[in-house]
Amino acid sequence: MLNRSYTSRRELEQHTFSLAVTLLVPALAILLQSFLPRPFPRFAILDLPLIVVLFFAVSRRSPIAGTLTGAIIGLLQDALTNQPIGVNGMAKSAIGYVAASIGLQVDVESPLTRIVITFGFSIINSVLLFLIDHRLLGLPGFSLLWGHELIRACANTAVAIPIFFLLDRTKRID
Repeated sequence: MLNRSYTSRRELEQHTFSLAVTLLVPALAILLQSFLPRPFPRFAILDLPLIVVLFFAVSRRSPIAGTLTGAIIGLLQDALTNQPIGVNGMAKSAIGYVAASIGLQVDVESPLTRIVITFGFSIINSVLLFLIDHRLLGLPGFSLLWGHELIRACANTAVAIPIFFLLDRTKRID
């Protein structure tokens, strides 16, 4: 006989994190993103705060928490970089919302799903930053070079997968 469960996916697999992980992981990602490219310019291709936003958004599976996580991490990233305040905040809050919404519908624990999500949202982040800079704020300087953005998405994906596996060890199930 087939048993049906009326418990939602969110109720079954929503994860929380200790306060230390919730505060220290984003802070470390933002600090590394802000200061590592100065002595090592090749690290500027990575977006560590984006990786952290994606991980927390899909793990918590709450669009509200994903939006707030993205906004806070993005605003802190803006404060420590040369971006106008709010540019990364807007982009990462939208990404946090959509990623958490996808986390409600799709098995985000699968490595293949994580690869696709990270690659896709890395491209989306670049497009959002371009649109916010040029269309919304009218700022010159940031251009969208598709070859570079594909390389950036591949680099972010290659770095994100081991980070996701490390951060999986910090999950607590509600």
